[in-house]
Amino acid sequence: MADVKYYDVILKPVVTEKSMNAMAEKKYTFLVHTDATKNQIKEAVEKMFEGTKVKSVNTMNQDGKNRRRGMVVGKTSKTKKAIVTLTADSKDIEIFEGL
Repeated sequence: MADVKYYDVILKPVVTEKSMNAMAEKKYTFLVHTDATKNQIKEAVEKMFEGTKVKSVNTMNQDGKNRRRGMVVGKTSKTKKAIVTLTADSKDIEIFEGL
């Protein structure tokens, strides 16, 4: 497994209607590095966003989709999503404010 640092774990937030509705329950969705473990994701969120305490992390591995361009057949890259649940006394994550 690759040596993944905490600042390489979280790639970008997922902004969809479903993920925005889950923010009311202190659940935040991120695209993460495919080799990242749940412990690494928890550590990265707590280090990158001050005042946050992670209660649990749920992850999903998504295979690449089949794509065709003319006669050339290929696949898009694999992705991994993480839904991070914060504790009740934790601060909210600032990057989602105002969305």
